[in-house]
Amino acid sequence: MYIMEIKPKADCKWDLVALGEVMLRLDPGEGRIHTTRGFQVWEGGGEYNVARGLKRCFGLDTAIVTALADNPVGRLVQDLIFQGGVDQSHLRWVRYDGVGREVRNGLNFTERGFGVRAALGCSDRGHTAVSQLKPGDVDWERIFGNEGARWFHCGGIFCALSETTPLVAIEAMEAARKHGTIISYDLNYRPSLWQSIGGMARAREVNRRLALLIDCILGNEEDFTAALGFEVEGVDEDLSKLDVTHFERMIRAVVGEFPNFKVVATTLRNAKTATLNDWGAVSYCDGAFYQAPVRENLEILDRVGGGDSFASGLIYGFLTGQGPQRAVEYGAAHGALAMTTPGDTSMASLVEVERVMKGGGARVAR
Repeated sequence: MYIMEIKPKADCKWDLVALGEVMLRLDPGEGRIHTTRGFQVWEGGGEYNVARGLKRCFGLDTAIVTALADNPVGRLVQDLIFQGGVDQSHLRWVRYDGVGREVRNGLNFTERGFGVRAALGCSDRGHTAVSQLKPGDVDWERIFGNEGARWFHCGGIFCALSETTPLVAIEAMEAARKHGTIISYDLNYRPSLWQSIGGMARAREVNRRLALLIDCILGNEEDFTAALGFEVEGVDEDLSKLDVTHFERMIRAVVGEFPNFKVVATTLRNAKTATLNDWGAVSYCDGAFYQAPVRENLEILDRVGGGDSFASGLIYGFLTGQGPQRAVEYGAAHGALAMTTPGDTSMASLVEVERVMKGGGARVAR
């Protein structure tokens, strides 16, 4: 029996509340950012994607805590969030100054990559509304005390946005712990976000402070080193083999320093090309390791959001009481499916996820 005590749904309005930025993604499709003449738009953000996946794919009740500048771009992001079904009652609207000198909305230009050409992202997110959140701006007592939430999710992307966003995350986590809410955090290390505010050293300082408040820590094969500072011999010897024993050594080192981590989970990816990956996942819970089957030569349409969809599937497994093995399998299958469609967010259904978990192939369903 796994060791997380999750509050019953009857006691909570929300299955999950996420804290993070929701950006407008501009996608050139099969083209390149610097040569395109047209973009398709999606909404997306590391923390938001988890809440959306749990709502749209898994049917749970989720809410996003974020902020947007009140202009047509912000209202477009809102319109996209409506389609995803994530509750917006804790969305903070900030007065727009007319040109964006004081506040603006984040833009994320991302091309998908193909073959030997890697995916490429270019963010334009300085001075955004959510980066200016500070302690006291959000009524966490209302969210966790009055409404009730079973699970709270945040991540390293939100905490890299400004000097104040880590303080907001700490405030949220302390309130969540007070009311018995499970806390998850995706390390999601992005060098481009940290490079102008202290780089990797600052990322480690922030994340190690937050780590003391977290129940479930998530990351990929690089995050635990870059964002938490764990250097374990052999972990990076040959990622092409997806040798799980390397990651088990890493996870044991992490749990040894942070025994409050009840669950540690990582995706395993070997990118043979931008469109052909080996994909798997492993998690640690209550002293044991659990692994999802490695899917070799998984064809990728758009890799962005695969890790977030892994997180939402993993969390779904725990929220529905199915245990750590099923949880990591839900996560790996959902992440695999999310990378077969464009945009940051999942377009999969629960039926499709469970079909993939059972080994279902790509034969047409009629």
